Parts: sequence; structure tokens; C-alpha cells
Amino acid sequence: MTNLSSALRAIPNEFKPMAAVIIGAFVLVGVVLFHGFGLHRILLLHKRYERRLRAGHLSLSAVTILLGAAVFLMLVVHLADIGIWAYALLSLGLAPRAQSAIYFTANAYTTLGYGNVDLGEHWRNISPIIGMSGLFTFAWTTSALVDVVGAHTRLLDQLESEREKDRTMRAAAREAERGAGSRDR
Repeated sequence: MTNLSSALRAIPNEFKPMAAVIIGAFVLVGVVLFHGFGLHRILLLHKRYERRLRAGHLSLSAVTILLGAAVFLMLVVHLADIGIWAYALLSLGLAPRAQSAIYFTANAYTTLGYGNVDLGEHWRNISPIIGMSGLFTFAWTTSALVDVVGAHTRLLDQLESEREKDRTMRAAAREAERGAGSRDR
């Protein structure tokens, strides 16, 4: 870490903003690739458990837990993205402490931009790049969430269809029982 910090300090001040953009671009690509891998795994797991629910006994609680688990895992991937950015800032010596790096990154990533932590005037260009990575990954998560919510709705529809069939069969059985009872008299 000290070597990276020393190398960055050695860059002339007029080139540091461009260095921030270049460094930020590389980290952004890494974060987006990591995010895509995470979403891919979540969607595969979701599809696998969706198939299991369709083949087995559907229940409202199982369908709800599946949706909740997918949303939770998506949150975890975003928190990991923030962690990657924070680690990069710490490794480069641009943030003094882990807590500051995480706070700065979370604000930039979510585009809140409170700005209580500053990277220094020559490295500020990293902040909008962190924001862009957040925009990219939130958009990607949103599209994945549309698929997850669609699957959730289809599972609920299947659950309701099964309940309706069950009600119809029970009503028919009661009617048949009543019919058999009146013929026996």
C-alpha cells in the first residue's frame, strides 16, 4: 500500500486529476464485472429454487422467502461493490481510515454526495466515477429485480390457481357427498 501511495504522490499535481479518472475507470470496470457476476449467481440460484417450488409444494411463505433472499443478496452485492471501492481508496492512500473510505464511497456510490470526507483537490474526479459505477450497477440490479418480481408474481399466480383448483375439488366432493346422502334416503 505504501508503494501505491508513494507512486501517486510522485505524480505531478497537474496530472493527478487525469490519473484519478484513469484509476477510477479501471476500478469501475472491475466493480461492474464483479457486480455482474454476483447478479448472475443470484439469478441462477433464484431460478433453481423457483423450479423446485413449482415442482414441489408451493406455499406463500416459501415464495416470499425466495423473493426476500434474492433482494437481500442483491443488497450484499452492492455492499461488496462499496467495499471494493473503499479498499481501492485505502490502498491508494486517498482515504485516511477504513471508516472514512467506506463513508465516502457509500455517499458517492449512491450519489447522495454529502461530501463530509474529501479525497483532496487533485483526486476529486474519482467521486463522480464511483457515482457512475453506482448508477450502472443499480440499473443492472433493477433489471434483474424486474425478472425476480415477475417470477414472484408467476409463483403467486400458480399458488392461487392451485388453491382455486383445491377449493373446486373440495366443493365437488362435498356436493357428491350430499348427492350420495340424498339417494340413500
